[in-house]
Amino acid sequence: MLGIISFILLSPVMGGIFLFFVPKEKTGLIKKIALLSVTSSLIFTWVAFLKYDRSGGGYQFVDKIDWVPSLGIAYHVGVDGINLVLLLMTAVLAFTGVLVSYSVKERIKEYLIFYLFLIVGCFGTLSSLNIFFIYFFYEMAVLPVFPLIGVWGSGDKEYAAMKLTLYLTLGAVLALLALLALYFVTGLNTFDLTVIEAAVRNHPLPISFQAWAFPLILVGFGVILTLWPFHTWSPMGYAAAPTPVSMLHAGVLKKLGAYAIIRLGIGLMPDGAAIWMPTVAWLAVINIVYCGLVAFTQKDLKFILGYSSCSHMGYILLGLSCLTPIALNGTVFFMFAHGLMAALGFALVGFIYDQTHTRMLEDWGGFGKKIPLIATLFIMMAMASAGLPGFANFIGEMMILLGAWDKYRIQAIFAVAGFIITAGYMLKTVRGTMQGPIEARWNFLQDAKGWARLPYLVLILLLLWVGFMPSLILPTISSGTQPIWESIQKAASHAV
Repeated sequence: MLGIISFILLSPVMGGIFLFFVPKEKTGLIKKIALLSVTSSLIFTWVAFLKYDRSGGGYQFVDKIDWVPSLGIAYHVGVDGINLVLLLMTAVLAFTGVLVSYSVKERIKEYLIFYLFLIVGCFGTLSSLNIFFIYFFYEMAVLPVFPLIGVWGSGDKEYAAMKLTLYLTLGAVLALLALLALYFVTGLNTFDLTVIEAAVRNHPLPISFQAWAFPLILVGFGVILTLWPFHTWSPMGYAAAPTPVSMLHAGVLKKLGAYAIIRLGIGLMPDGAAIWMPTVAWLAVINIVYCGLVAFTQKDLKFILGYSSCSHMGYILLGLSCLTPIALNGTVFFMFAHGLMAALGFALVGFIYDQTHTRMLEDWGGFGKKIPLIATLFIMMAMASAGLPGFANFIGEMMILLGAWDKYRIQAIFAVAGFIITAGYMLKTVRGTMQGPIEARWNFLQDAKGWARLPYLVLILLLLWVGFMPSLILPTISSGTQPIWESIQKAASHAV
């Protein structure tokens, strides 16, 4: 009998299948089915989060069904403290993303089918305990983005969709080479992650192998994490994508890359990580400072948020490079917080764009007078992005900086400078959009009313709730990172 994690995956799968048989004219029913499926996933994820045994740790709620036993390929899912928190974030963004998708007017049936299978890919990547299926679901998450941007996007959508797909495919090929090599080097004839983890814990992989395989994992999955200089596809993808896709793109897809680096890179190849992470720390600084300065120069609101997101990914990379408990915990915490904040930012910009049909900074101004709720939420989102205490982002960033101060002091100073840069362009954006005089042509603007407020309020309240009470998720995260930290320590002791 399948368990709770399988039902998290199956809910959007069933929703997408049901939509195939619903006439496209019944848009109301189509939206309800999509919403019901992601609501079910959210409920199952929340139950798993509440029932998870933090004191015991390890993988829980495990399901396993053999698929190709001779190759060690099986449907194998389960959660520990790391992916459980990220699953919860993904479920929240899937729920709010479908609500925001109600604004889509054209071919809503086909759009929601693609969107639901994008969600399935995200859930599957995060919950799989078989490397074959981690990669399978990762590709499943990436592929629907092409039609979602190419068909329902705006602007230079075909070019953006093609560039995104080529970059992510190139990265996936590099990662695949490392994963196939891992399969043969272990000699276990299995893709089962739990078996491989147990084996390398007692008999580490050869350092010579880790030295070349780890950077393939790093770059291969780092492309979707917008590791500099492989980041240029991302802001363009944000700008062209429909709002709900931008929400999942910024909130979840990037975190899949970071998760894979933690699970398949650092977790299995700690010696390789120790070799390459000093270089990653400097690349992280370039992400933070360079992308932040580029965000300062942008005029399109989506490009501002897009480059801001690339800049914030530098903090995740810096946290990973530290290889310390506080930095690892802070990185996962920040992944959760940034996912909520980035999704909120794109949702708010999309709400206004649907009415004004422009995202250019010079076209906006004084909107706080007409849409006070959305303006207030936008300002709060901007402050969360700048790392204001009280929001969840602040906790994650501080933990990362504390970890970096011990290992990479100069890089930590540059990372602090990134806060100043972020505050600068976010304050500039708030002033240019929500304050000052408003042009008469925008007198028709309508604020969010009734149930339309729900997705924005859910995201901001979670940011505040976790920001004021980080203990809600930190013990869960710590139970998941502890085994990885132990493998890092063991690798360091062998090196000595």
